[in-house]
Amino acid sequence: MLLGLTTALVATVCFGFACVFQARGARSAPRADGVRVGLLAALARSWQFLLGTGLDIVGFALSVVALRSLPLFAVQAVTNASLAITAVAAVWLLGARLGRTDIAAILAVVVGLTLVAVGSGREGREYAGTAFHVALLATAVLMLLLTVVLARRGGNAVAAGLGLLAGVGFGITSLAVRVIDAADPVSLLTDPAAYALALGGLGGYLAYALALQRGTVTAATAAGTVAETFGPALVGALALGDRARPGFAWSAVAGFAIAVGGTFLLARFGEVEAAPQEHEGPQADPPADRTEGEEPSASAGSVPHSADR
Repeated sequence: MLLGLTTALVATVCFGFACVFQARGARSAPRADGVRVGLLAALARSWQFLLGTGLDIVGFALSVVALRSLPLFAVQAVTNASLAITAVAAVWLLGARLGRTDIAAILAVVVGLTLVAVGSGREGREYAGTAFHVALLATAVLMLLLTVVLARRGGNAVAAGLGLLAGVGFGITSLAVRVIDAADPVSLLTDPAAYALALGGLGGYLAYALALQRGTVTAATAAGTVAETFGPALVGALALGDRARPGFAWSAVAGFAIAVGGTFLLARFGEVEAAPQEHEGPQADPPADRTEGEEPSASAGSVPHSADR
């Protein structure tokens, strides 16, 4: 269990800093209305963007180790708390500002993860029947189809829906990692969970990117956080036998709820804010629906947050 908690925490730090470095690298590249070869080449020349991508890869590898040795509810709560790391890193590296709500949310994440660690028991089964593997693949295909349908519309409600689908995709990835049969190449290539892993991850990225184009960062990230944490945790408990430490179920449940709640409040850091000095030209009027005291949302140059990627 100690190995699982350690790898999950290190993965969280990797994901949190990856978001910030990718944002800095993306802002250093020329602006473009779409994906262009020149833009991709510029990103490939940015050491900050490459460092962020490398941290994402390391974080994913570490999360795989955690998913094979801890209950899903513990891993999901820990790795999704990377937004707290992103928030702190954004202050240090991007000059972002934390409000009182942000600070309280970060403290809530820390308290929640401590309670999760105390209440976590051993993981349940690392295998599931063929029907479970097929269900993962079918869910991934359905998620992609719904993404195509919603992508034709716009607005915050659609952004939230796409964010929810992104969370489902990333949740499928976590579940597939847990049950995938990697005993040999033949088993891997014939396992529906392997294809669910690929479709869930790629589909999740696609849905999240589309969500950010159609609504606010908070709407997209908050919905994704809920789906990505509660979905796999519930499936792990009902279908894979994940359990809390005997006598500490209250700690696991309370910690999970507190950590996810804190992450929910930090949803705006799903796309990192630009430093105030990096804005050029006159400042635009704030959107009419922004609440008083809320920090401005991310700049157009930042990139989607990732977890379990």
